[in-house]
Amino acid sequence: MADPKGFLTTPKQLAERRPVDVRLRDWNEVYVERSLLPIITKQAGRCMDCGIPFCHNGCPLGNLIPEWNDLAFRDDWSGAIERLHATNNFPEFTGRLCPAPCESACVLGINQDAVTIKNVEVTIIDKAWDNGGVRPQVPERLSGKTVAVVGSGPAGLAAAQQLTRAGHTVVVYERADRIGGLLRYGIPEFKMEKRHINRRVEQMRAEGTRFRTGVHVGEDITGQDLRNRFDAVVVAAGATTARDLPVPGRELNGIHQAMEYLPLANKVQEGDYVDSPISAKGKHVIVIGGGDTGADCLGTALRQGAASVTQLEIMPRPSEARPAGQPWPTMPMTYKVTSAHEEGGERVYSVNTTHFTGDQDGNVQELHLVEVEFKDGRFEPVPGTERSIPAQLVTLAMGFTGTDQGNGLVDQLGVDLDARGNIARDGKFATNVDGVYVCGDAGRGQSLIVWAIAEGRSAAAAVDAYLGGKTALPAPIRPTDRPLVV
Repeated sequence: MADPKGFLTTPKQLAERRPVDVRLRDWNEVYVERSLLPIITKQAGRCMDCGIPFCHNGCPLGNLIPEWNDLAFRDDWSGAIERLHATNNFPEFTGRLCPAPCESACVLGINQDAVTIKNVEVTIIDKAWDNGGVRPQVPERLSGKTVAVVGSGPAGLAAAQQLTRAGHTVVVYERADRIGGLLRYGIPEFKMEKRHINRRVEQMRAEGTRFRTGVHVGEDITGQDLRNRFDAVVVAAGATTARDLPVPGRELNGIHQAMEYLPLANKVQEGDYVDSPISAKGKHVIVIGGGDTGADCLGTALRQGAASVTQLEIMPRPSEARPAGQPWPTMPMTYKVTSAHEEGGERVYSVNTTHFTGDQDGNVQELHLVEVEFKDGRFEPVPGTERSIPAQLVTLAMGFTGTDQGNGLVDQLGVDLDARGNIARDGKFATNVDGVYVCGDAGRGQSLIVWAIAEGRSAAAAVDAYLGGKTALPAPIRPTDRPLVV
């Protein structure tokens, strides 16, 4: 145990965020660089090294959290990164983007503030990069087997890195012009600067992983081609079919899916555009959807100079305390204030969009809504609550309904789908087609980054066993595992 009295004597302290008026002027990460280093050892010392560490179960990766908390407390950063990398290929991603179900399951969180696990995690990996502690792990020998990985999001990258380190020749196919999937074009720069992806890709190249960008599997190359060329195929193409809003006026100009809007803002930061083709500058912006993607749209619109931003959510406002029906150690649905919410905008709950109206040129001008209440298993409009609000740019951030079935890949591979529109798989991530595996959102449905990495690692173990008869790769989860949420 790091500090036997740490949980009693040390109050919780989070990373310091830059002032709002400063960070809205740029696209850099919102946190003060290295703000945690003076206090991280004390925060790590709050960990009680529980006899039954429920944080392990809260984390799909099974991160060895008490172990690296103890090592960080003792200033053993090389030991800490070794323990962290033992279960997580990309802690700089999860340390910035994961909603931390591990913290919800922290035993200390039963009656106090939980250990700031994410802050410790990201500090460990950032110090490792600074100190040269992250090096390529080149396999000692090659197996002679080849694997194609379709998609370069967190699941695809994790599967590719594990399989490369096992000695297989791995080629990652990405239809976008850069590697990273939604990490690259779905996550705004202010949440995670893309230099973190770039240096991981360079590490993977040095290990032997090959990358092919701008290749749309299903169009530029067929699924059958992949089966003919490779000994195994891993589909990690994500759940990219966005949920739409079929109401009158949806066809008006200025109404976009979040994943049409956010990637363009990221391309500006990559230098592809001077200004985004879809910009919020000077406009009244409406974001439909109260989740993390909606918050990303909010922060992006504010940085683009929106006149106003309003985020709509059909669900009631969550409570700030853990609800009685969502007891520890589950991950509760509580009211969250992200960095984007600190920066401005208005949040409106328990409302539903009825229709849009526009001007004579076909541009959206107003969004019409009504308040709703949940009755008998459905949302019912509250009479007399109809109103309209200005809307010159609308982003739809309402989640995803399954993997993309329109690009030909599903049909060409001949894989079955489940009832939810995801690619079906058995208990070892294998589809109904021999040698074809699926991991991440493509098989699981829309989920968290930590689940994507866990699925990528587990699928890699299954593929390694398929190719060689056995495997030494870790498999942290099974496809049937579910998160600790209600």
